[in-house]
Amino acid sequence: MHTPVALPHTGHFVLDNIRIHGSATSAPGLSFDEDGLARARLTIEGGRLAKIEPGGGPLAPFAVNGNGGIVLPTFIDCHTHLDKGHIWPRKPNPDGTFDGALTSVGEDRITRWSAEDVARRMEFGIRCAYAHGTSSIRTHLDSIAPQDAISWPVFAEMRAKWKGKINLQAASLVGIDAVRDADAFASLARTVAGHGGVLGAVTYMVPDLDELLDRVFKTALELNLELDFHADETDDVGAVSLNRIARAALRHGFLNRVLVGHCCSLARQPDKDVLETLDLVSLAGLSVVSLPMCNMYLQDRRNDQTTPRWRGVTLLHEMAARGINVAVASDNTRDPFFAYGDLNMLEVYREATRILHFDHPVGDWPAAVGRNAARAMGLSDRGLLNVGGTADFILFEGRRFTELLSRPETNRIVVRDGKPISATPPHYSELDDLMEG
Repeated sequence: MHTPVALPHTGHFVLDNIRIHGSATSAPGLSFDEDGLARARLTIEGGRLAKIEPGGGPLAPFAVNGNGGIVLPTFIDCHTHLDKGHIWPRKPNPDGTFDGALTSVGEDRITRWSAEDVARRMEFGIRCAYAHGTSSIRTHLDSIAPQDAISWPVFAEMRAKWKGKINLQAASLVGIDAVRDADAFASLARTVAGHGGVLGAVTYMVPDLDELLDRVFKTALELNLELDFHADETDDVGAVSLNRIARAALRHGFLNRVLVGHCCSLARQPDKDVLETLDLVSLAGLSVVSLPMCNMYLQDRRNDQTTPRWRGVTLLHEMAARGINVAVASDNTRDPFFAYGDLNMLEVYREATRILHFDHPVGDWPAAVGRNAARAMGLSDRGLLNVGGTADFILFEGRRFTELLSRPETNRIVVRDGKPISATPPHYSELDDLMEG
């Protein structure tokens, strides 16, 4: 008979008969199977991982039986849009297209994004992520004036309020054409720097793209900022801004972290061009994040009763083979860019496994929602389970990946600082009044 796991709230216990993936730990002595899983025993003392030992034998005295379930580090979600989240009920996408999403969000932002509105929706999203087991989030913030003066202070309040529970980072989001206004862009960059943020932009193939990228990189160098780009979120073969970003990074000798999201068009380009771009990305040390759920929703959508013909994701396998740091993330949540989602990184990993074939073998792909994403965000102590580290982890019922990824795992046990937390996300009705009028 299966007995549900019950963990104490003391921050001191032994959790035995669990499985840890090799991408999540460097603990010695563990023996990993063909899926990269090892039986293990965790000793938690004072909210930290005091011991990680081989398991599989008789249960340790007084130990909690984990029933063979998989333990993963708390999730790292390195590309989200908390400021857009949960506006779908009041502003849906009229046709499910990228252009429809742009128009709907722009209209909603102008008419509805007060400080209170952004704060309540942002915190709702954070609460969802926290309940699902996420401990670090990077959100992009729409930063065209006057929204920058509203959303960045709200973000600062959220970051302070959630300190110790979720590590929050923010990146500016403006179209690359906005960089042409040198004074306005310099002002935005100072705002970003003042909030300890990341400088970001959406790139597309404008004639002066290289010049604008030079301004972005020079500004980041002057203010010692990291960079985060949206790039090539299209099936247009001629969209090669990832290549241009890598060239700009090399041109400027840029050593700070650069994360690039989407990069969908790369999958449509000739092999010769792909190989050139991948070599440049590797040489420049860029990280790349794919957003499979949002891109599957938007990319190649047709309004003529025909079926989409391609998957809308970038070439993560080829990138990983070159040592490029790659991740997957949530992206949008219940807004015109993606009508669904709950900042549930298990769902992201599950769908990424199906869409991007993160299996046969599993390999190190769990790192795409853990260690790799943490690296992209500069969080050296996250996405790992190692002796001495904080006891932040999730215990699932699934004992193999085929079990873990077959069910929603709504009964997962999320442990923070060695203590289980409530894993119930907030109810949508909390936002009902914001959806009126």
